[in-house]
Amino acid sequence: MAGSFPVLPDACGIDFGTSNSTAGCSAASGSDRAALLPLEGGKPTLPSVVFFHAEDGHTSYGRAALADYLAGDEGRLMRSLKSLLGTSLIDEQTEVAGRALPFRELLAQFIGELKRRAELAAGREFTRAVLGRPVFFVDGDTAADRQAENTLAEIAHAVGLKEIAFQYEPIAAAFDYESQVTREELVLVVDIGGGTSDFALVRLAPERAGRAERKDDILASSGVHIGGTDFDKYLSLASVMPLLGLGSQLKSGLQMPSSLYFNLATWHTINFAYTRQAWSQIGELHREAEEKDKLVRLQNLVSGRAGHWLAMQVEEAKIALSGAPQVQLDLGRINPGETLLLQRTAFDAAIGELVGTVERSVTGLLRDAGVQADAVDTVFFTGGSSSVPLLRERIAALLPQARRAEGDLFGSIGTGLALDALRKFG
Repeated sequence: MAGSFPVLPDACGIDFGTSNSTAGCSAASGSDRAALLPLEGGKPTLPSVVFFHAEDGHTSYGRAALADYLAGDEGRLMRSLKSLLGTSLIDEQTEVAGRALPFRELLAQFIGELKRRAELAAGREFTRAVLGRPVFFVDGDTAADRQAENTLAEIAHAVGLKEIAFQYEPIAAAFDYESQVTREELVLVVDIGGGTSDFALVRLAPERAGRAERKDDILASSGVHIGGTDFDKYLSLASVMPLLGLGSQLKSGLQMPSSLYFNLATWHTINFAYTRQAWSQIGELHREAEEKDKLVRLQNLVSGRAGHWLAMQVEEAKIALSGAPQVQLDLGRINPGETLLLQRTAFDAAIGELVGTVERSVTGLLRDAGVQADAVDTVFFTGGSSSVPLLRERIAALLPQARRAEGDLFGSIGTGLALDALRKFG
């Protein structure tokens, strides 16, 4: 009689992130442990980026998409896709290779590719999943927030996931951290991702980890629609866009219109600067500008479709400023040989108001939970932008007695979602 083969779970955890995405599942048949799956070049993260090639209609994803764009291939780069959820843009469309592409279809294309790669790595099909979601897709608008979750659920069903559950991203990160605790802890999870800052106050312990229902262990959760892409945006507006004319004057004495610069500083609106209408407006502004050299830089940027390239330079500078007091920003693609010295103090000033909003959200979370700061044992940082020094300093000041711990900045949520999928779906 032939031996029976173990049936591997058809459930996974999916973290569709603003900047990076991951997927994970049970480490082995019958295991209560989870592992992230390699999605690109052996790495567990797939940057949430799509590049549509103009010549042959080919579509590339992740690091390959960024490499194709930076190599100068003709086409259209789309990034920060998750930021479309909860906005009116989700029901609109954009032009790609001469055809109209609905933004919903764009998200389905990326999430479908994410699922396909996860299945290839795991060697099995996934029909059930726990998807991560921010505490708030949209601040202060419960109807829009609910619609954002519904949209994500519809897209997940469309790509072949028959059964779906959602979990707040900071709570998923807490489940990952719990796998390493040796005693009961009251933990504040601080998840600063690409698009949102999310927080959860959770009671964790080894003996609690196996429970399917953890509602009583979650004391409070909150979040704000501020993340790493916002840090990029405000650093760009404060330090880089003035070199392209932001804040300068026209001959009429009026100030340069700011909408073009805001589009170029915001990942998911960069392509708006490439329309014929925008190009015509830039030409008119150049004729009326008091400082024409700045508008020449802007014209070079737009004509060379280098907006995403510049945004990448700003993002890399932001990351470098987490470990250094200053960094040189390369502007060579829009003005050969030019660089810009960026100081961490200027970065701190640019994001000070954003970090203040994050601080107030954490303070409100503790107040709503009725928990004193000295009762929190550990602050667990996760999310790529949680390493920003100003943010860590401010949160540490709120909870001076708490131990500080750091998880896999890009993988804790995905691992926690995979653990949650094991508990929810078996």
